[in-house]
Amino acid sequence: MAFRRRNKSYPFFSQEFLIQNHADIVFSLVIIILIGLMFETTAKTAILFIQPQYNVTALSPEGEVTTYLYGWKDGATVLFYFFITIILHAVVQEYLLDKVNRRLHLSKSKNTKFNESGQLCVFHFMSSVWSFYVLITEGYLLHPSSLWENYPHSHLRFQVKFFYLTQLAYWLHALPELYFQKVRKEEIPRQLQYICLYLLHISAAYFVKFDSCGFRYSCSSSIYQSSASTSPDSYTSPTRTTRKCLTCGRSASCSRGWPR
Repeated sequence: MAFRRRNKSYPFFSQEFLIQNHADIVFSLVIIILIGLMFETTAKTAILFIQPQYNVTALSPEGEVTTYLYGWKDGATVLFYFFITIILHAVVQEYLLDKVNRRLHLSKSKNTKFNESGQLCVFHFMSSVWSFYVLITEGYLLHPSSLWENYPHSHLRFQVKFFYLTQLAYWLHALPELYFQKVRKEEIPRQLQYICLYLLHISAAYFVKFDSCGFRYSCSSSIYQSSASTSPDSYTSPTRTTRKCLTCGRSASCSRGWPR
């Protein structure tokens, strides 16, 4: 399964070979993990990478309810979906953005910004749809007080925990993509800044057990960023829009009596 058109072959294990074939290499690792599910001796190990761990089942008036805690095994799950996001990144780049680039005939600098904006636009759109769906199904919209009541939120629903793990996987994958996409040195500090901001807020909300408010911010941030992507200058400074979202989220939480 090849994600890039190869006009030239490079020696194995060379820098250019790794950059050009990184998605295929990662795809092979994912296949190995999935094959592990087929054998009894390796199935227990393979499931650590695919399925969120630390599930707890409790009885309630509605019947059995399964919730999830967090622990070191979540690192294996994040690693697997880290690989998945690298593959999806390559698919979006190859079958969507590259085709649009060839039609627009953009310069190299504009092409880099277009690729960055396009990848973020797809991610934020999918995140906003998914998070809004979780808000509805988990009752966060009908019961907003559940976002801050019963703190700490040590027991998570499956959809909430899975959302957090995939968000961490996405923003972690953005770090090696700076190398794979050959981002210019002057662009790296700016991109590192907003990547680290997202990683900081998501990991802090997850490990400090303030998951409900962190989830609400992620939802509002994704909706804001996906709507802002319609502007031509939407991602000239993602750090600025990220800070703006964070400020809006804090002010909104304070106005509703959320813990500061």
